[in-house]
Amino acid sequence: MEELGTTVLMRRRKLGLTQQELADLCGVGVVFVYELEKGKPTVRLDKLLDVLEALGLQLVVRAGAPTLAFEVS
Repeated sequence: MEELGTTVLMRRRKLGLTQQELADLCGVGVVFVYELEKGKPTVRLDKLLDVLEALGLQLVVRAGAPTLAFEVS
């Protein structure tokens, strides 16, 4: 989850958004964004997908070795 959090943080900063602005765009709380960026091990998938969509990212799940891949859409 740390890798996911770091990816979200870097993308948010690249887009020039504050945590509050991102939260407002996604309809989630700023605490959710903060915890996500800090690598919280449990998050709601629906909220995570909303954040990734707002950032132009996609979560890709593939069979095989357990790795996370992120793609910019």
